[in-house]
Parts: sequence; C-alpha cells; structure tokens
Amino acid sequence: MNPGNQLGPYSIVEKLGEGGMGEVWLAEDTRLGRQVAIKVLPEEFAADPERLARFEQEARASAALNHPNIAAVFDVGQAQADGATTHYMVQELLSGHTLRTTLESGPLPLKRVLALGVEIAEALRAAHKAGIVHRDLKPDNVFVTEDGHAKVLDFGLAKLTEAAAMGGTSQTMSPTVLGTQAGAIMGTAGYMAPEQVEGKEVDARADLFAFGCVLYEMTSGKQPFRGQNVYETLGRIVSNEPEPLDPSAVPAELQRLLRKCLAKDPAERAQSAGDLAVDLKMIGRDVDSGAAAAGSPPAAVTATRSPRGASPAVLGFVPVASLALGAAAV
Repeated sequence: MNPGNQLGPYSIVEKLGEGGMGEVWLAEDTRLGRQVAIKVLPEEFAADPERLARFEQEARASAALNHPNIAAVFDVGQAQADGATTHYMVQELLSGHTLRTTLESGPLPLKRVLALGVEIAEALRAAHKAGIVHRDLKPDNVFVTEDGHAKVLDFGLAKLTEAAAMGGTSQTMSPTVLGTQAGAIMGTAGYMAPEQVEGKEVDARADLFAFGCVLYEMTSGKQPFRGQNVYETLGRIVSNEPEPLDPSAVPAELQRLLRKCLAKDPAERAQSAGDLAVDLKMIGRDVDSGAAAAGSPPAAVTATRSPRGASPAVLGFVPVASLALGAAAV
C-alpha cells in the first residue's frame, strides 16, 4: 500500500500507524469529500484464513455498534492495489491519542479517571447489550479524543456471544470465529481475565476484568499483573492479587469497585458494565461534594508492596502488562 493508491472510492493519503492486525492509513472519501481512517489487512495476513476471518469479524462487530464512545465503522471491502487484493475497513478519523500514549506521562487526575472510566464502561455496556465481548480491552484500544472523550477501538478479537446469535443477528454479524472457542488463549496478557488465561469459555465478565485493569492503570500509572515475561504475567493474573494502593489517595468506594472488577472468580466479579458506569458516576459526585476522601494530587497513588508471602490487606489495583501474545515486547 502506498500514497496515491485507490481502494474503491477511497484515495490513500498517508500512513498513520500499524499494529498486529493491520496498517492504518489516512484516506479521502471521494464520494462524500471527507477524510477517513482505513485499516488495511497486510497481504501476508490476508493469505491466512484465520487472520482474515478475524479482520472481517472486527468489521462486522464494530459496524453493528452505534455509540458515541465506540469508534464508528463506515465501510468494509476489498480492492486491487499494487496487483494484489487488499482487504480494508473504513473508520471515522479521530484526533487525539490512545490512552496508552496519554498514560506515558503518568497517572491521571482522579476526576479524569472517573470521567473516562464512565465512558469506557458505557461503551462496554453497548457492546454487551449487542451480544459482543471485546476480549482485548486495554489502553492501546481506547482512544482519547482532543475534546477529552473516550472511544473504544478494535473489536478484532470480539466474540459474538450465543445470546446475540440466538437473537436473530447471526445473518449479519456471525463471522467464522477461529481461535476463540474454549481451549484457545486470545487477548493481551496483562489484561486477560483468569478464565481467558486458562483457555475457558468467556463472557462479558472477562471485559469487566480488563476494565478493572485499565481503571487501575489510569489511577496508579502502573499495570496490575505485569511480570518479567508473558508467562509470569499470566501466572500472576491467575494466582496473585494486585498490590494495595495508598488508601489516603484513592477513595474507598473506588477501591471496592476495583476489587469487584478484578475478582478471580467471574461469579464474584462485577456483573454489568452498566452498573460500573453508575457506580463511577456516584463516586464522581462524592468526590465533587467532598464526601469521598482522596489524596493530593488525587491520582499520584503509591503502591505499597506486602511482605513476601503475605496477602495484601486491601486488594490493590495492579498494573497490567501490555503484552500481546505472540509479540516480543514484555
């Protein structure tokens, strides 16, 4: 793919970035006269039926969702470019940065954590209502727009739940799901729920565990279960609790909410993204009214490490390792 290539009605302008599942290009929609972002599946991946199926799954899952906190998908297709068939997905062009980039400067102020947390939870609520489990929620897949709002991206690992399929949407949304059934490990190591790590069947509660990891990272500036490598990280998710955070800096209600999100057993975990959004709004109101105690600055949280072998007295929020399975980075 090169600037000047044409993908159907889209004229390629410049490369914006790339990731494990594709390259992202700035393009001009010649029909509507607007700029869009086009995610292109690399040629070598298009030859892999599994990767192609996942790419198409992302497009279908994302296009089925219409929510202000989810990046909009406009189109999906394939075209000839440079003598090869190019598979692409057209998304709204966003201005801003990923949450990962935002966190490079450290933890966020408490009010910012709560505001973004509400919007991410609302996005998950919309996806779960549509029967879609994201399965790969992490700061890299949350975009913070220039006006300060969250947009959840990349449903490439999303799994259409049985509820949605039974509800009559399977004709438009059910792609071939490969590698997402029980026994397969999918996702990003530091943000995967214990049941994902163990290769078990997952539901929306896996996203709520990942949400807890993201919320912890926004609050503390650290990832909850990060180890020296992927395998250590996965082991910590299954067996360890996060380090406790300074109770003088994090409101007790937020700590309780994080404990609910990061429970190992899905039955003991928070059960609804909608409930989490409501809880975060209430915590925000308490913070505004002064009813919730918070440190100064509110997000400059320090984690205290428990003595070796001791269980943390308070379930802390643990930094999440952004370690994509199969990636070299730890």
